[in-house]
Amino acid sequence: MKEKYRLFREGGKISRRSLMLAAGIGIATRQIRAAEAPGFKFAFCNESMQGMPWKDQCRLVADAGYNGIEIAAFSLVQNSVDELTPAKRAEMLRDLKDHRLQCAGLHWLLAPPPAGLHWTTPDRKVREKTWAYMHKLIDFCGDMQGPIMVFGSPKQRGAAAVGISVQEATKNFVEGLSKMADHAKKRGVRILIESLDHTQTDVINTLAQAVAIVKAITHPAIQTMFDFHNTVDETESFSELIVDHFQYIKHVHVQEMDGQYLGTGSARRDFKEAFGTLKTLGYRGWVSVEVFDFKPGAEKMAKESMKVLRELAAG
Repeated sequence: MKEKYRLFREGGKISRRSLMLAAGIGIATRQIRAAEAPGFKFAFCNESMQGMPWKDQCRLVADAGYNGIEIAAFSLVQNSVDELTPAKRAEMLRDLKDHRLQCAGLHWLLAPPPAGLHWTTPDRKVREKTWAYMHKLIDFCGDMQGPIMVFGSPKQRGAAAVGISVQEATKNFVEGLSKMADHAKKRGVRILIESLDHTQTDVINTLAQAVAIVKAITHPAIQTMFDFHNTVDETESFSELIVDHFQYIKHVHVQEMDGQYLGTGSARRDFKEAFGTLKTLGYRGWVSVEVFDFKPGAEKMAKESMKVLRELAAG
């Protein structure tokens, strides 16, 4: 395995077949053809546009050249996703389509509002309240025709903050996701476990830990994703992580490693190999720009990031 990575990094010859075998996926002709003609879909996360009318958000993202918007529901409501009525959701979907965009999915699922949600707390009533809200988010995602929901929400899943062990918190995490799986599948949505480094949470810090939970639940609606920014606790390179866990990776988040928009750091150089690996393996899902410092403004961040995305996609 390491020899294959060495050849890949040094520009040696390594076949698509070898990388697919390393990733544990099939090598049917249609998959090899997909690898030869990768189709990244680029999205921009909307929380940096909070307060802007939805139609204007769509215009900004479309003008910057993206294919979709990834939605943080908290950025669109005062108290609850219930405020987004069926009529409002239909209007939002029309606005997306009018701008030739799609909903890439949801993220920051449990960030307030509403306040008081926690996924792993020992307080059963709070967990049940949180589960009930997650069901509402699944319906919102389905109504927006979004394919995935990224489960990050570090403050709503940690163990120490609620006085329990990581083991107990992980058990509660699995219980809750298991209760969501059938509903998510019915709505055509996958819930993706996002690994977050130890500076953000003490529950699920590596991609391997996320995949272990996916395997424990064994439901097609529960998978994982890859975020460049969240690899602080990893010991493998971006490409090694992608190859090792490719069959479970259903979404990608990207930004500079310090959380800034693409182009402010070394992403052009440092992410090139990983994008090449995604292309070689035939990844055809969404690549979403998620930025944490909004000061430069959404329009600048979207446009500048798109320049880098195009370079990375072109190889």
